[in-house]
Amino acid sequence: MAQPERTFTLPRRAAATNPERDQLMQSLAHTRVLINQAYSGFNTAKDQELVESFVFEINALQCRYSYLLRRIKELEAET
Repeated sequence: MAQPERTFTLPRRAAATNPERDQLMQSLAHTRVLINQAYSGFNTAKDQELVESFVFEINALQCRYSYLLRRIKELEAET
């Protein structure tokens, strides 16, 4: 006896997008790129002062990334 075919559907997103969320997502992606660049610079730096500057830059970018992620989660919780 043949079994009926099962199909799975994902919930549809609302047709109207949230421009603030879109902007936050773009900023999050850009910050991720900047963090990767800062890590690359840190890994290749030889001068102690330059290494220290990359440490500060990485910490600042990670704080920014955490803020953006938290804000996106807040927006998604509101909807």
